[in-house]
Amino acid sequence: MKASRLLIPGVCASLLLLTACFQGEQSSVEIDPPENAEAVNDTANNDQTEVEDVEADEENTEEAADMIARQLYLIDENGMVASQIIELPLLDSNEVATQVLEYLVDDGPVMDLLPNGFRAVLPAGTEVLGLNLLEDGTMVVDFSKEFEEYAAEDEVKILEAITHTLTQFDSVERVQLWVNGHPLDEMPVNGTPIGKGYSQAHGINVMQNDTIDFINSEAVTMYYPASDQENRYYIPVTQYVGAENEEEMFEAIVTSLMEGPGFMANVTHVFNDEAMLVSEPVLSEGVLELTFNEAILKDVEEAVIADEVMETIVRTLTVQDEIDAVDIKVENKDVIANENGEPYSDPVTADFFVPSEKL
Repeated sequence: MKASRLLIPGVCASLLLLTACFQGEQSSVEIDPPENAEAVNDTANNDQTEVEDVEADEENTEEAADMIARQLYLIDENGMVASQIIELPLLDSNEVATQVLEYLVDDGPVMDLLPNGFRAVLPAGTEVLGLNLLEDGTMVVDFSKEFEEYAAEDEVKILEAITHTLTQFDSVERVQLWVNGHPLDEMPVNGTPIGKGYSQAHGINVMQNDTIDFINSEAVTMYYPASDQENRYYIPVTQYVGAENEEEMFEAIVTSLMEGPGFMANVTHVFNDEAMLVSEPVLSEGVLELTFNEAILKDVEEAVIADEVMETIVRTLTVQDEIDAVDIKVENKDVIANENGEPYSDPVTADFFVPSEKL
């Protein structure tokens, strides 16, 4: 799901190793066992243990196969909306949209899965009464009355989280909200306009700037890495970028991305200060070619680019409608590799980092 022209106004499944522990009772009188008796008993016990181990492996493999990675947009400890990849039970396609929304509810099934510092976005007790995907890509979501019981400061965050969680599916373009069978023209607490639907074009974590020339700039969503002690994730930030044409826009996006969002101290700056484009970006058949100087690399001698640098660039640029993949090149290097030493022999798509699926 992409939005290039934004509106101006945001397993390791635990392997339960079942071992059969056997401890024979000690007799007060020692009696020599029959010949080979001990060997026979050990073989029987070992065979039983192996059977139980195989059954455990099969059970855990089946459980792992019945799980699938989904993106859930939650709120982090700094109040920013960001996605987390969480393993959810695999359901039929017509139940998936309901499932991901149910996992956004406070005190719902997501509570045992929340990463450190994150919280759910929908009020406790909220139920999904119905869903309807229209032909134009609008997903109509009917919530129960409990949906209205949220704090005013969370209103836009809730809209952004619902929208981006559902538009991870290629068939969903926008979201229209209802409560108890009645459509909402605006959000019920703070009156944020919804109209006929809310889409990625409205932005996420919108960066306000009074000096922006709105006439000659466009809002672009960029992805910046952030982390706590246990978790690395990406914060999408919508900010305004000025350019006169498409080619300049791509270069402006990359330049702005490398400069960072400025005021957001909680994101990680992953680019070396000397990193820069050495030629204009070239777009051909959906692939954007970018050529950097060697300062873009983490290890110049081995031609290794940091994983966070690659993901930051690819996730940001493939949000643009025209771009399906990014081909990063570095001057004086024939090929670059990731931190595991694996070469990037083909252009990189967003699917390399985040799951994508149709409903």
